[in-house]
Amino acid sequence: MNAENQGCSERLVTAAYVRQGAQGRRAHELRLRALLEQGKCPEDGWDESTIELFLHELAIMDSNNFLGNCGVGEREGRVASGLVARRHYRLIHGIGRSGDISAVQPKAAGSSLLNKLTNSVVLDVIKLAGVRTVTSCFVVPMATGMSLTLCFLTLRHKRPKAKYIIWPRIDQKSCFKSMITAGFEPVVIENVLEGDELRTDLEAVEAKIKALGAENILCVHSTTSCFAPRVPDRLEELSVICANYDIPHIVNNAYGVQSSKCMHLIQQGARVGRIDAFVQSLDKNFMVPVGGAIIAGFNESFIQEISKMYPGRASASPSLDVLITLLSLGTSGYKKLLKERKEMFSYLSSELKKLADNHNERLLDTPHNPISLAMSLKTLDETNDAAVTQLGSMLFTRQVSGARVVPCGSVQTVNNYTFKGFMSHTNDYPCAYLNAASAIGIKKQDVDVFLKRLDKCLKTFRKEAKQENCKNEISDANAATEQLED
Repeated sequence: MNAENQGCSERLVTAAYVRQGAQGRRAHELRLRALLEQGKCPEDGWDESTIELFLHELAIMDSNNFLGNCGVGEREGRVASGLVARRHYRLIHGIGRSGDISAVQPKAAGSSLLNKLTNSVVLDVIKLAGVRTVTSCFVVPMATGMSLTLCFLTLRHKRPKAKYIIWPRIDQKSCFKSMITAGFEPVVIENVLEGDELRTDLEAVEAKIKALGAENILCVHSTTSCFAPRVPDRLEELSVICANYDIPHIVNNAYGVQSSKCMHLIQQGARVGRIDAFVQSLDKNFMVPVGGAIIAGFNESFIQEISKMYPGRASASPSLDVLITLLSLGTSGYKKLLKERKEMFSYLSSELKKLADNHNERLLDTPHNPISLAMSLKTLDETNDAAVTQLGSMLFTRQVSGARVVPCGSVQTVNNYTFKGFMSHTNDYPCAYLNAASAIGIKKQDVDVFLKRLDKCLKTFRKEAKQENCKNEISDANAATEQLED
């Protein structure tokens, strides 16, 4: 309410009361002003009333919400359902223009401001999480795989002769398909087994670069966050190799923002060598609905090139979701979530080790993986070939989601490329295993219930195995008796 309207209100309600109400509103406006001036995530989270006030202020700056607007174009922010309009806070125009996802829309000043502020706040949080020298980023309304594709397509114009992408193997379909969709040929570098861990084969990477020729390679496509016993790639060493051979380096940091180790690897890689862009998922790192990612990097002009490669306008939903979330949490709230995740990782690790010992299994030693853990299923696999996959089904039907069981010898073909030992990130891992992860938002109750249900499933298998052994012993004894009688 401006001063003129406040003055009018004082003729209807006691002036002291109106001024008190104005002071209350002023407290909200000071928060908005700080956000607009600094472009940073507030330290303390905002209450919902402040966030909704802010979003309504943005919405009435868009032409579709002008009281006297007359739209005669093909895209005027018309929405048939009031429920849909309210779901989007009447921010209907989306973000960007036809030539650039980061461009300002003349008819949607509010949505454009939302876009700019979201990118600025997210950049601040990435620095907070550990990549302090990052210079630019933007939210794109696509999941991680398609966002990687956008990066590869941007590099195509810089390296027109290139047709290969060097890719240390990680058995996750979307990152493999991201290279195929962009029209490039993935060159799969098999990992090397060091103890229980699967690590980057740096010698094989460099040998392949020499064999193919650096000018024929679009980039090295590395990975941070991953399922154990695979661990993050040796980013520092890969970054140095990329710098030495003048080859771009794109990092798949899908759920790495929540891990200080993963973010430190990116920071160090950029410091000692070359990292052109790193891509992370919104839902995996910020607990928002699926459908968005952040593309970030250390060269602002290159990140802008990627944003200009996106064809057409885009949905504002991912930007809106992550901005609301970060304003609600504040930096203190997000730091708390990161701290709790790390504590839960330690708790899950110690408790899963106890359970593994009780069932004659072991927690695989993967100290370089800060998010995912793996427990061997060797005894189970030796008992019954189908028991490993059956365990996965049992856990799922008991409402345990996210746990992965990985049998030995699985073969899968993805876009005409055959992966042996698929899901284990190598052709022949020594044993079957089960994965569990401590991701952002996990609670102690989640860990406790998971372990209880896993323990129960493993005891069921052990009981069935004993019964089967008893049947076999009785059968063998009967057969021996029959031979004696004969």
